[in-house]
Amino acid sequence: MEQKRLHFIDAIRAWAILMMLQGHFIDGLLAPQFRDQDQGWFQIWTYFRGITAPVFFTASGLIFTYLLFKNTHTTYVNKRIKKGLKRGVQLIVLGYLLRLNIQGLLNGHIYPSFFYVDVLHCIGLAILILIFAYKLIGHWSVKGFTIVVFVLATLIFSFEPWFKGLDWSNWPVALSHYFTRENGALFTFIPWVGYSFYGAFMAVILVKLSHKKIFYPIAILGLFILGTWLKYDSSRFFVFLDDQFGWNVFSAVAYNNYLFIRLGDVFWVLGVFMLGRQFLQYKTLLVIGQNTLSIYVIHAVILYGSFHGFGLYKFFKKSLNVPEAFAGALIFVLCCVSLSFLYEYKKGFVKDYISRIFKKN
Repeated sequence: MEQKRLHFIDAIRAWAILMMLQGHFIDGLLAPQFRDQDQGWFQIWTYFRGITAPVFFTASGLIFTYLLFKNTHTTYVNKRIKKGLKRGVQLIVLGYLLRLNIQGLLNGHIYPSFFYVDVLHCIGLAILILIFAYKLIGHWSVKGFTIVVFVLATLIFSFEPWFKGLDWSNWPVALSHYFTRENGALFTFIPWVGYSFYGAFMAVILVKLSHKKIFYPIAILGLFILGTWLKYDSSRFFVFLDDQFGWNVFSAVAYNNYLFIRLGDVFWVLGVFMLGRQFLQYKTLLVIGQNTLSIYVIHAVILYGSFHGFGLYKFFKKSLNVPEAFAGALIFVLCCVSLSFLYEYKKGFVKDYISRIFKKN
């Protein structure tokens, strides 16, 4: 039996990508003298900027896994796997291409930043691993898949301090970027993939239980309770584990517990969107959530100058005052979304034109 598409997931992705757009714009262009942590607006902005990436990673794992499991028909599953493999590789390749400087390439240079790992690399690799886990376990045991992704996510978060302390100096730099930020990577596969795995875990629960009448009231309450515990009491829990077992890794998590605390924020966000799911079915919002990749690419080209090197960041880096930054962020968000709509509308025409060129040659 095929499950219906859950629109609140697309709404979450739309919210996350819009928050990312304004967050990147303001963070890159707001002048340092206006970044006052004593200001209420800046504290609120910093908080929401901090939860954007965890929500985005979680939603990516959630939507992919939900679509994979929502229909058990072999033809459908094979199609989703094929599409997932293509998307996973596409994300990794795009991640590198967006860091390619054409001018430098024409001069025979590939800059070190080309190898930096970012969001797209991590999500692409997460999708490939989820497909592998499905082929290995999920196609014959849904429960086994659910347990594996939950355990993996929890272990990744719990042992992140130990993993971060490993020496990657003997690894090839391009590969080490996936595991350490010491050489310039913005995101690393570990621990961020943990959010995608938690998203996959929640996706299976949605597939199995979301059709039941009592599911949403219980799920919403559970998300708020668990999210509150993770935010305000999970550190004490790791201190307790350290006292019981004497493993220093638990105390290391307790005193730098950003991953589980942010997971609590993710649960709050999911709870809010579940609560308002009946009001989140506006077509424009859902289309934004389904076009996150094109929006991300367009924002990188305009803001950071991907490919050409002449983005807004080059000309206005940390130079705007507060009104300029917020007005600019609004215009920037509208431009990126509008251009993504235009791209999606013309995508078929562009692909046909390119294929005709190759056929002629």
